[in-house]
Amino acid sequence: MKQQIKTFYDPATFTLTYVVYDEDSRDAVVIDPVLDYNPIGSAVSDESFQKVVDFVAENDLKLHYVLETHAHADHLSSSQLFRDEYPGIKVAISERITTVQKTFKTVFNLEESFVTDGEQFDYLIKDFEELQAGTLTIKALPTPGHTPACLSFLIGDAVFTGDALFMPDFGTGRCDFPAGDARTLYRCVTDNLYSLPDETRVFVGHDYQPGGREVAWESTIGEEKAKNIQLKGDTTEEEFVKFREERDSGLAAPKLIYQSILVNIDAGKLPKQESNKQRYLKIPLNIRTERVGA
Repeated sequence: MKQQIKTFYDPATFTLTYVVYDEDSRDAVVIDPVLDYNPIGSAVSDESFQKVVDFVAENDLKLHYVLETHAHADHLSSSQLFRDEYPGIKVAISERITTVQKTFKTVFNLEESFVTDGEQFDYLIKDFEELQAGTLTIKALPTPGHTPACLSFLIGDAVFTGDALFMPDFGTGRCDFPAGDARTLYRCVTDNLYSLPDETRVFVGHDYQPGGREVAWESTIGEEKAKNIQLKGDTTEEEFVKFREERDSGLAAPKLIYQSILVNIDAGKLPKQESNKQRYLKIPLNIRTERVGA
């Protein structure tokens, strides 16, 4: 198998989408695809999706899965566009998505008809399960902590870490979202990622270009263990938890958290059209003063 990886970068949300494919069989999967959303005018477009589709067509690839590393809080997923474009493709996520759905069903005060058993997705992945996408073998490594439903995907000599582990000069994902936990993230990264061979390639879910450097998305397990500014191989659990909790307490919420979560816990489905043929996003107000809320 000649495994190839094509990377797509969305500068609006700093998101990295990957197409992983076998050069011989043309079997392929898509990891963390983006649906473009501009909060100014609440405009949705498919530019990022179309770039992936064009690449798939140009290379005559056979897509088997859309793999979500978690229910993203910073961008909408275009997974449903892939389902429309490629009959038979499956949208897959960790089976622990049910915890996220239950949590945010309360946050959004969703109707009783919104089920929290994960049935919105085509396939729920068990921890350490191996999936076959034609000739591609994907092993699901649990890396919760950023969210309860985070998975990293090991494909050949490459691991796709989502928001669990970023480039060494940026660190790890935050752990202050509902049901997030810094201690869990530490244990999962050290047990399930840092136990991989040092030469294993790491492909991250976002790159925020600290210091204004060029966008980057690939490191190795050895580099992460040696240089990750928040979680090195010899960082203790207490050191990491203390750092992460103190840092997270001062972070603002992601700009698109409500729009993203509302769509992504529903497997990337946009809200249904109402009687006027329009769709509406539901965003809670966080009122800080009694006068405003009167």
